Amino acid sequence: MFVFYRRLGNTNIEVSIVGFGAATLGDVFGTMTAAQARVTTLHAIERGINFFDVSPYYGATLAEERLGDALAGRRNEVVLATKCGRYGISNFDFSAQGVTREFEASLRRLKTETVDLLQVHDVEFGSVEQIVEETLPAMRRLQEQGKVRFIGITGYWPHLLARILEMGPVDTVLNYCHSNLLADDMDSSLTPVAKRLGVGLINASPLHMGLLSGGPIAEWHPAPRIVKDAAHRIVEQCRANRVRPATLALKYCLTHPVVATTLVGFRSVEEVEDALYALEHDTPPELLREVCLIADTVRNTSWSSGLIENHPAN
Repeated sequence: MFVFYRRLGNTNIEVSIVGFGAATLGDVFGTMTAAQARVTTLHAIERGINFFDVSPYYGATLAEERLGDALAGRRNEVVLATKCGRYGISNFDFSAQGVTREFEASLRRLKTETVDLLQVHDVEFGSVEQIVEETLPAMRRLQEQGKVRFIGITGYWPHLLARILEMGPVDTVLNYCHSNLLADDMDSSLTPVAKRLGVGLINASPLHMGLLSGGPIAEWHPAPRIVKDAAHRIVEQCRANRVRPATLALKYCLTHPVVATTLVGFRSVEEVEDALYALEHDTPPELLREVCLIADTVRNTSWSSGLIENHPAN
């Protein structure tokens, strides 16, 4: 029997295996109206998607504001996650005081008194010592106050996330761009640790931040040219076989045995339906083989992100 919900690690939360990555509500991947944001959000809820992940960083708080508006009267139907520590391209504050202050602002924008999950946003931009010794304890205090049910960490480098999991107990970990058609190194360093510790594993960017969507690529996308070119070839190969590239890419991620939920950025009702269609899609084996051969030429090719001391070579 097909399972649409999975337990989020050792928490008592059941989350939809397709999650709503709400960066789109902040116009990060193209503009949308407030009305479109609301309609898309509500349609996702009606279709059973219950995990919503947002951050004050997305759209300079716009995503939180729009999500808060859309969830008015529906808050108890969703698992709501937001983040702390990152508030702009180069605006970071992992201090206890900053995290506490900004989280209160997030609650106001989200129009709620509590969130189900509060996560440190992009840990690679902070000091590991500060995050473990100051940021996480501040989040635990918010948890003790009843404002947060669970806490987690997010970031780009799998090895760094695994290191922090070993140092400071958290409930969830979110990794992006390291578990999809173009990358699988999340499984070499992070997945085994998360599974052993019972930490809920969240996969983000199944389309490699849009490269595998078949649509326009954001100008700010940090991937090297060789990765973008490979992704383009994959998109064209899918189209030649009359398969939507996003459908193939998402289905590839949804088969992961340990990931609790995979975040997808939705900008329309149609995109929600496309993602749900991927759940039942059977990729032709020959097409998947051809696509993987292309992906193999650039697999696990990363880009610089965060402080140098947090990079894999250090």
